[in-house]
Amino acid sequence: MNGYRDWSAPSEDHQPVTYWRGYPVYLAHLIVIGYCALMIVTAVGGNQLVPLLTWLDFNSERVLSGQVWRGLSYGWFNLPSLRFAFDMLILVWCGRELERTFGRRVFGLLYGGIYLTAPIVLTLVGLLKPTSMAGQPGGLALFIGFATQFPGLPVFFTLLAKWAAAILVGIFTLIALAARDWTSLVLLWSTCGFAHLFVRHQQGELTLPSFSWFRRRPKLRVLPDLPPPAPKPAAPPRTEREVATMAEVDALLDKIAVSGIGSLTPKERARLESARESLMKRGAGPS
Repeated sequence: MNGYRDWSAPSEDHQPVTYWRGYPVYLAHLIVIGYCALMIVTAVGGNQLVPLLTWLDFNSERVLSGQVWRGLSYGWFNLPSLRFAFDMLILVWCGRELERTFGRRVFGLLYGGIYLTAPIVLTLVGLLKPTSMAGQPGGLALFIGFATQFPGLPVFFTLLAKWAAAILVGIFTLIALAARDWTSLVLLWSTCGFAHLFVRHQQGELTLPSFSWFRRRPKLRVLPDLPPPAPKPAAPPRTEREVATMAEVDALLDKIAVSGIGSLTPKERARLESARESLMKRGAGPS
């Protein structure tokens, strides 16, 4: 499992939120604690909380009429059930590993996207047919994200995560088809699809399209013309004596190339040294 983690990312974002008696507490744990506390309140309150809970569940007709808070509060209503226990187990286990892999901020975006995808999609479906739901923690969609990140990890005995995800999605799809529950089917595929695509994007396997027409073009400024470059001073013409000196130097260099420097007479060596000094003075120019 360590091979999938990006240890190059900032370490603070991958650390627990806090510690309790020496045990690390991650954001995924805090989400589960909140869900469980609300579940206990709902179970203990019973019928006394019914008037309050009717203002928290999701209903597309009421959302379209202006009660938009239902898109955020729908998940607060959960009764004790095996499905709820499964969702909490997935949030604790898979959520913690995804948070340790991507960091707290990215995990928050992943789970927040799963949570908001459900009301957004069902609101759109509600334009054609009224939809409603309550208590959808999104555990299965989070498991799909986990299986996308760790496809080869054994989760149920020797069953790999990718096959477990495919089996679970297939089972719940068949259940929705058998009951002709199109709302649950749309909810299943939209949330699981979002989780899968989000993780693929974090892996760098999926890039979002860029819309260049929304970008503001930089304003162009007219700059004044640059002054013309200063002309380089022309080299003074060579005198006849300098031309003769260069010809003599060329002849001496040809002799050195053919017979070596040892073939020069003392007089020729003196002429070559004198010519060298004259050229150096010419190159230095006036001081």
